[in-house]
Amino acid sequence: MQKTLSILGSTGSIGVQALEVAKQHGFKVAALAAGRSGYELESQIRAFKPAIAALEDEQAARLLRIAVGDTFTKVLSGPQGVCEIAQAPTDILLNAIVGIAGLRPTLTALTSGKKRIALANKETLVTGGELVMRTAKDSGASVIPVDSEHSAVFQCLLAAPPDQKIKKIILTASGGPFFRKGRQELETVTLAQTLKHPNWNMGAKITVDSATMMNKGLEIIEAVRLFDLPQEQIDVVIHRESIIHSMVEFCDHSVLAQMGTPDMRVPIQFALTFPDRAPSLSPSLDLTKIGNLSFYPPDDQTFPAMNLCRESLKAGGLKPTALNAANEEAVRLFLEEKIRFTDIFTLLEEALDDQPALPAESIEAIFEADSVARRKVNEKI
Repeated sequence: MQKTLSILGSTGSIGVQALEVAKQHGFKVAALAAGRSGYELESQIRAFKPAIAALEDEQAARLLRIAVGDTFTKVLSGPQGVCEIAQAPTDILLNAIVGIAGLRPTLTALTSGKKRIALANKETLVTGGELVMRTAKDSGASVIPVDSEHSAVFQCLLAAPPDQKIKKIILTASGGPFFRKGRQELETVTLAQTLKHPNWNMGAKITVDSATMMNKGLEIIEAVRLFDLPQEQIDVVIHRESIIHSMVEFCDHSVLAQMGTPDMRVPIQFALTFPDRAPSLSPSLDLTKIGNLSFYPPDDQTFPAMNLCRESLKAGGLKPTALNAANEEAVRLFLEEKIRFTDIFTLLEEALDDQPALPAESIEAIFEADSVARRKVNEKI
C-alpha cells in the first residue's frame, strides 16, 4: 500500500531532499508547507500534486493561490495554515521547519493523532522538548530523528539489548570551516567564509550554527530529550571527515558507530522507511578512498556556544528557549552582515544571563521567553 507523506518546510534543504527520496520510493505527497518561497512551492505542487499546501507568509500565499489556480491543490496561509497542514491525514509528517516556528506544528501534529513524526527541527526539542516528548508518549506517537547525528544514535540503539545499558552517546562534529582557528582569527572571518562548510550541503542558518559549534550544543539538548539521558552521558568529538555520524558506547565499553557518506538523504530516508531499509540515492561509502578517519577534542574556549548550551540545559526551564532565540536572531543579523561572527557568542552569553530561571510549563511561556530574548538581542544591536 502506498504511504503518504506531508512535509513542513518543503522548500528548504531538508524538504527538497525529502521530496527526492519520496519520488524514488513512491510516497504519495499529501501536503506541503513552506515559509515564503512561493515560486519553489508552486514547482513542488505541480510536480507532486498534494491535496493541500500552505505558505506562512500571507501575501506570498495569495500570489501562490492565483498561480496554482489551474490545479486541484488548496492553498492555505499563515501560521494557522501551516498547523492545518500538520493536522492533515498522512502516514508520516516530516517537520523540516527551521527554528522555534516548528514547535507549534509539532505539538499540533502529535495531538491530532499522528503516529510518526520525522523530526528535522531540532529547535522543537531545544525549546519545548519535555512538553513534546511527553505529548508524544501520551499520544502513542513515534518521534524519529532526521538529524544525521541523532539518526546515527537511533540506528546504533536498534542493536542494543532491551535494557540498553548505555554508558554514553558520542556525537560527532565536523568542526566547521574554522577548525583550529583562534578567537582572534575569528574576529575577521566573513560571511562567505562561514557558509563554506567542508562536508555538508545545508541551509544558511544551520551552516552558521555549525561554524559556531552552536549546532552541536543544540544537538546535546536534543539528544537528552530524544534518548532520555542526562547530559553527562552525551560527549562530543570533532571528526573532520563526517563519515562516522555518531556512536554509542555501552557498559562493556563496546562502541557501535553508524557510518556513511555525508548525505542527508540517508537519515531522511531511514526516518521515512523505518523499520525497513531501501536502496538510496546516496553514493556507497568507500573507505579505501577516505583513507583516514581523524578525531579531536572540541575547543570550548574558542567556540563557547556548546558549553553555553550545556549551561542552559543544567539550569533548565526557559533558559534553553532564550538561548535558542538569541541564537536565531544573532545568526539572522550575521547573515545580514550587521554583526561580526564573534558577536554571536557575546549575544548568547548575555541571553543566558538575562533569562530568569523560570519553568517551561506551557507553550505560551515558551513563546513569551522566545519573544523577550529576541527583543533584547535587537535592542543591544
